[in-house]
Amino acid sequence: MKEALLDFFRQYPNLALATSIAISILVAVLGLVPSVFVTAANLLFFGFWEGILVSFLGEALGAVVAFYLYRKGFKKEATHQLEKHKKVKALLEAEDKKAFWLIFSLRLVPFVPSGLVTFAAAIGRVSAPTFFVASSLGKVPALLLEGYAVYEVTAFGWQGKVILTVVALILLYFVARQVFTSKK
Repeated sequence: MKEALLDFFRQYPNLALATSIAISILVAVLGLVPSVFVTAANLLFFGFWEGILVSFLGEALGAVVAFYLYRKGFKKEATHQLEKHKKVKALLEAEDKKAFWLIFSLRLVPFVPSGLVTFAAAIGRVSAPTFFVASSLGKVPALLLEGYAVYEVTAFGWQGKVILTVVALILLYFVARQVFTSKK
């Protein structure tokens, strides 16, 4: 996916910025698609700092668009489904400062799905301005970390990528083993 997007950017450099932001908005609205391929293409095409800025703009705008769409379309139907989960319920009921800090802190954690945070905030009580500020500020450190990781991985040769894949598979094995053995 990253290569296809990067090829498009190279073929149509005048459309690269708008395309990147539009795809980031689409990724945010879909909620479950990781944005790492957009970040990677942005970094490789625009350079590190400009790519981070483009990724930030796309993710921030995407979060706002998704927030409004989720709030308009899913609020009533989904509230009772999400109230079963303690952490999500806390976000559903949070307002003002508490909502700000919950959203901000959840954006800092890389393995918390961004779409879930946006969805829970949208159907909860948090105001749109509070969501936007907390979400955007929380994305800055997470995006810098993601950007640095993506940049370093793309700088690897094929040997480094093979090593990284093997290490990731080993970690995945141990995590899966821990998860499945703790349920018994």
